[in-house]
Amino acid sequence: MTTTLTLLDLCGAVALLLWGIHMVQTGVQRALGPQLRRLLGVALGNRVKALAAGLGVTALLQSSTATGLMVASFAGAGLLAVVPALAAMLGANVGTTLIVQILSFDVARAAPVLVLVGVILFRRGSEPRTRDLGRAAIGLGLMLMALARLMEVITPYEDVPALRILLGAVATDRIIAFLIGAVLTWAAHSSVASVLLVMSFTQTGVLPLEAGLALVLGANLGSALNPVIEGARDGEAAGRRVALGNLITRTLGCAVALPCLGLIGPALVTLQPDLSRAVADFHTAFNLALAVLFLPLLTPFAALLRRLVPERIDAHDPGQPIHLDEAALETPPVALGAASREALRMADVLAEMVGGAGEALTGGDRGRVAQIRRMDDTLDRLNAAIKAYLVRLDPEALSEADERRVAALVAFTTNLEHAGDILSRNVMTHAAKRLKRGLAFSAEGEAEVGALLARLTANLSAAGAAFLTEDPRAARRLADEKAVFRDLEARATEEHFRRLRAASAAGGPVPAEAAALYPDLMRDLKRVNDHLVAGAAYPILESRGALRASRLEAP
Repeated sequence: MTTTLTLLDLCGAVALLLWGIHMVQTGVQRALGPQLRRLLGVALGNRVKALAAGLGVTALLQSSTATGLMVASFAGAGLLAVVPALAAMLGANVGTTLIVQILSFDVARAAPVLVLVGVILFRRGSEPRTRDLGRAAIGLGLMLMALARLMEVITPYEDVPALRILLGAVATDRIIAFLIGAVLTWAAHSSVASVLLVMSFTQTGVLPLEAGLALVLGANLGSALNPVIEGARDGEAAGRRVALGNLITRTLGCAVALPCLGLIGPALVTLQPDLSRAVADFHTAFNLALAVLFLPLLTPFAALLRRLVPERIDAHDPGQPIHLDEAALETPPVALGAASREALRMADVLAEMVGGAGEALTGGDRGRVAQIRRMDDTLDRLNAAIKAYLVRLDPEALSEADERRVAALVAFTTNLEHAGDILSRNVMTHAAKRLKRGLAFSAEGEAEVGALLARLTANLSAAGAAFLTEDPRAARRLADEKAVFRDLEARATEEHFRRLRAASAAGGPVPAEAAALYPDLMRDLKRVNDHLVAGAAYPILESRGALRASRLEAP
């Protein structure tokens, strides 16, 4: 019974450590995420600046995975070459060791102060950023408490035979220790947690130093596995190159360092008798050495990665999302950027549908009708994939700005999907009826339909730009198009009936079906435009208080 309770105590301390790390990461991301992303983007001009930016951003986020996702998103968008991206990852690997360095000192007494300050900031802060920084302080305090509790749990049981037997294989075989460290870090998604645990076991004498160093090497390799595994499924070539390059550098470093641990261990003890500090120093020195060795070699290394990971040239299902990176869900700003890129793909599909609708309405191509209906299925699938992706975001990791962006994304994609439904079900029904029954618009009518479709295409481009930039001026110009379209529909319908009356007065035929089809078509095209305005312009204007609740005059 005592062993079971001790095991539960140990697992609880580890869980508290992982939760503290999660709170630090999410708190800093919510408070400083956009600024850090902007800093990273500006500093990625050359490899030295990129390395420094990766180090600084990761030191604050305490997640090389989060930094890697930002870098991969820049590379995937074509904004960043492979060389500075790899340099940023080398810096990120060094940056993630800094919190380990801090916690290797005896700072456990600061835990209550950090939690107290964090709670005050979280409960009393009037600004979202203040509350988020309070959340990060609470997380750091919980990490310190968890480490202190680990030491308390481990120390009385360091001589228990069962524990010695369990760790015997780890202590005697550095390969086993290395593999265990890699698997544990891969499962926990945190090299910080793994290294801190190794420091605790080594400090209490449960593990010899050499075994602890082997576990640290495994933790470095394990933290590079997840981006490669997840990127192999659906990542873009540029992002997969960065992830694979990071894995290769760490693998080569581990291959060199692992056989030398018998020499490294005694040298470390001579320089640093404190075993916990020795583990932390080795972790930092290993990543610093990789950065120094590989930074001058990144140009040929990038060329090798381009050969290993070529661009995909196979035909792609248009309804299959290509930007919704599963790994990005841990970093909301990156995930929202990925979802936004997928939403713009929906806008591109809708633009093709509008262009095809013009050919179906004024030409004689029956295949266009079926093609546009298939493209509506593509819109439906992309819309469903984006919503399912957004639902998987952790609500606690979202800032207020992130939540507004989620709402804007849902509004944009939903309205694009509805606009596609109108084109597929209504407008294409008119086109199919016209082709089947041999109906024709007048020359003036065809010109009016063409002008309305051209304006609709321009408004679709404006909607995509407004959605992407969130510029209130672009949103207001797009919103003005709703009134313009209303006037164009009314004028076109009036002109249509004027032509019908003139034909009737002249004694000519007045086909009832054509007379009914034209105003219905005008109304449906106006409804498509209404969805563009509602999806792109209204969320921006509403967030700035620039929308009235009703068009009705006050009584």
